[in-house]
Amino acid sequence: MSAPTTPLPGALAGLAPLLDHYGYLAVALLVLLDNCGIPVPGQTVLVLAAVYAGTGHLDLAAVLLIGAAAATLGNMLGYLIGHTGGRALVHRWGRYVLLTPARMERADGFFARQGGKVVTVARFVDGLRQYNGIIAGTTEMPWRRFAVFNLLGAVLWTAVWGTFGYVAGANIGAVYRTALRYQLWFAIGLGVLVAVFLLRQVLRYRRRRREDADAGTGTLEPEDPTQEPEGPEGTERPGSG
Repeated sequence: MSAPTTPLPGALAGLAPLLDHYGYLAVALLVLLDNCGIPVPGQTVLVLAAVYAGTGHLDLAAVLLIGAAAATLGNMLGYLIGHTGGRALVHRWGRYVLLTPARMERADGFFARQGGKVVTVARFVDGLRQYNGIIAGTTEMPWRRFAVFNLLGAVLWTAVWGTFGYVAGANIGAVYRTALRYQLWFAIGLGVLVAVFLLRQVLRYRRRRREDADAGTGTLEPEDPTQEPEGPEGTERPGSG
């Protein structure tokens, strides 16, 4: 296999020899490792493989299928790592990184409510892509629920970046430069969205705590001073009638 004749920009050029020699195997291995907590360029090699497909050097369907399968399996391995050892590590070392039992309990509650959304979109965010499976396992997100959203996220992530690389094809250099030009604005926009989401969750959490506190207080309604007290059941108050 040979690389596209158009010069490849940035990190894509560095990965081209690896893809030239190992083809689909390189895609499978790097995407799998990238999705189970090991910081390797899995997303970059996926884009590059799609560029190869766009120039006729690889089959797009095979790239997408292998990428989705590797991403799903990688996140499942991350989940198993978190499920089997993550909780013990948190209990032993969490206090050194300010991860107290109370905060861990809140994380459990958050993943119970929002874990599906997090697992689905996490692959599009560097850092979360590598560790969301481990976090889901550590917070004991139900396996079946995790599996469904993990597969959904893998398919969406592979489809988006695979389509991007395939459509770019021989024009990847111009597309890459344009992406670099606007990546700062994209990062700012993404940061704002994440901040709004987190603020919304904090406000909802505080509101629920206030409601729970009010319910636990058991505030009694004041008695109506104009209402006369009743006598024993079945009798009238003395002097009435």
